[in-house]
Amino acid sequence: MIVFGAPRRYIQGPGVLSNIGGELASLGRSAIVLADERVEAIVGDTIRAAAAEAGVGITPLRFGGEITYAEIERLVAAVSDAKHDIVVAAGGGKTIDTGKLLSRELNARFVSVPTVASNDSPTSHIAVVYDENHKLVGVEQNKANPDLVLVDTAIIAKAPLTLLSAGVGDALVKRFEVEQCIGAGGKNVFGSASPLSALALAQACYDTVREHTVPAYAAIARGKIDHHLEALVEASVLMSGLAFESGGLSVSHGMTRGLSVIPGVANALHGHQVAYGLLVQLVLENRDQAFMDDMYGFYRDARLPLKLADLGHDGKSNSDIDTIAQVSAEAAHMKKFYRPITAADIASAITQIEAA
Repeated sequence: MIVFGAPRRYIQGPGVLSNIGGELASLGRSAIVLADERVEAIVGDTIRAAAAEAGVGITPLRFGGEITYAEIERLVAAVSDAKHDIVVAAGGGKTIDTGKLLSRELNARFVSVPTVASNDSPTSHIAVVYDENHKLVGVEQNKANPDLVLVDTAIIAKAPLTLLSAGVGDALVKRFEVEQCIGAGGKNVFGSASPLSALALAQACYDTVREHTVPAYAAIARGKIDHHLEALVEASVLMSGLAFESGGLSVSHGMTRGLSVIPGVANALHGHQVAYGLLVQLVLENRDQAFMDDMYGFYRDARLPLKLADLGHDGKSNSDIDTIAQVSAEAAHMKKFYRPITAADIASAITQIEAA
């Protein structure tokens, strides 16, 4: 059996946030808008005006900044005194993942409004939960993929470039992870075999990222929104999300388990962590030097991490590589590989990367 999951509706383009009212009205009459203080200042007025025009009531809700089980409980308690049809989560991956679980608890429709393209969380039904120290502690699921993903590229273009580079990293890895998952007979996020459509999307995602990253960065530097940026955002948010959920994950994402327990590295953006994880995966795949040289060149152009130091590692502990390897080796995604992987294999790959 194969399963392919996707959002009910995806809208992308400059200025599309002003159209959200009609979209919300098709889902219900009352909506919670979850955002932190900074994002509220960016999107709040536009959402309220569009919703009012469409006859949709808005209840603002402030996100505390970290997706923890305690934060989800706090938010549920804050709005449980009334019935809400829709949860709109506006912001980055933490806010959006929190919104997914809030909507699940409230049995409400879910709309994601990413203000950055730093990962593919906006399209998925998966939510990654951390503790107060940003250590990964759980992976939860919403009841379904979002009812709407609305991506305003005029807002995305104004975000710091490092956030987009993280999105590039998260998108880049999907080709290699889906290939390994399917090759190993692994299950996708839906617990089924992966459809060929997911593999095709993963390849298209990789090709798009490789073609459009550098010119998209140049467009942002010029203050322009062009077809390169639109293509890169689509790859980072839509293609990447569809590929990973329906195609499956492997070593690159498995590495986040170990990376998230190391101080400094734990605070690195998810897309940068998995980009480093891809280097580990490519070494474990025994890629030849020409391939690795090409990938290293792209990493430099895309501003992706080549060393643990680029993720915030202080280099003080000689045992950190072993710790990363041991914890990562226990990740379920590590089993979706063409051969068994041990902690020693991972430590050797990291050592090779660090010495390159």
